[in-house]
Amino acid sequence: MVFDYLDAGADDEISLRRAKDAYSELEMHYHILAGIKPPLDLRTKIFGEDVKLPFFACPTAGNRMFHWEGETAAAKAAAHHGTLYGLSSLATTGITEIGAIYDGPKVFQLYVWKDRELVKEVLAKAKEGGFHALALTVDFTWYGNRERDIRNDFSIPPKYSVAQVVEAINKPAWTYDFLSHDPYTYACINTEVPADSLAAFVNSQIMPEFDWRDAEWLLGEWNGPAAVKGVVRPDDAVKAVETGFSTMWVSNHGARQLETSPATIDVLPSIREAVGPDVEIIMDGGVQRGTDIAKALALGADSVGVGKPYLYGLAAGGAPGVIKALDILRVELDRAMGLLGTGTVDDLKKRGPGLIKRRPGSARDYPDSNAYERGYGGGVI
Repeated sequence: MVFDYLDAGADDEISLRRAKDAYSELEMHYHILAGIKPPLDLRTKIFGEDVKLPFFACPTAGNRMFHWEGETAAAKAAAHHGTLYGLSSLATTGITEIGAIYDGPKVFQLYVWKDRELVKEVLAKAKEGGFHALALTVDFTWYGNRERDIRNDFSIPPKYSVAQVVEAINKPAWTYDFLSHDPYTYACINTEVPADSLAAFVNSQIMPEFDWRDAEWLLGEWNGPAAVKGVVRPDDAVKAVETGFSTMWVSNHGARQLETSPATIDVLPSIREAVGPDVEIIMDGGVQRGTDIAKALALGADSVGVGKPYLYGLAAGGAPGVIKALDILRVELDRAMGLLGTGTVDDLKKRGPGLIKRRPGSARDYPDSNAYERGYGGGVI
């Protein structure tokens, strides 16, 4: 049940599969005899802050659902790797607690809430907690139709139906983790809001009519580096720059919102062309390998967010699991850049368009029909 919540996409999960498979259509045309040697320089800047890696763990809701350490595990991993940390406004760990763990670059993610006093209060807490940047999520004005959750009768906390009790018995490690720790709340908003009130709270606070004027007001309240998260169109990116956002965050919410929304790696080059070379672009969506990160950087991203890979690590092993997940991606990215013949992130970004070429997809790109049994979640034939 919890795995399906983490792993699932919207409706028929076409966008979810496409988000992963789109990378298979991008070939890496490498240079030889580049004269570089390991370790490579993976340093860059995100939101104007120096980081040691050009990728980071995306802000995601309810991390304690997967492991008792929750968001603190990802913060420890960010500190270990020297990269950006992102905290969701629907986190189960408070801003102050995160600030005590990691004093490096941090971005606070915010939804389009109705209550402006609530927004002001949360923004003030984020500033006091040392968060350097804001990310406004704009693709969550309706709650996506995640049919695995409906099929599983998913709820937070569980409803303790017969089916859920059977699942809990079959997953004793998760059940022990859940029962042996305090119930969690959405700590960045109001510790009095229990986790099982998420749907009601979201429905009461989400503001579907939130528009560009509201975004201008929000930017004025924050008065610092800010990203608009959920951009998939060049014209929207241009409008966001004109409105005052410093960063475009190309994202389709992990393919969990609008079914058949485009793969973010497909729209990334057009957004880079629209906003020019000087506007910061972050991209997430479908990233599962270091080669995926290399392709995104080559095609216009300044940095890359990862979601599911680090959440799998969190569920498997808490902070060590997240550290390991990010380390796997770091090693893979270092290898990919070395084989491409690019020794720095700046070099990869500069030479990227000539290194990545698209070709039509092939059935050979995807696993056979037994792939799910082996744990592969991408396209099948």
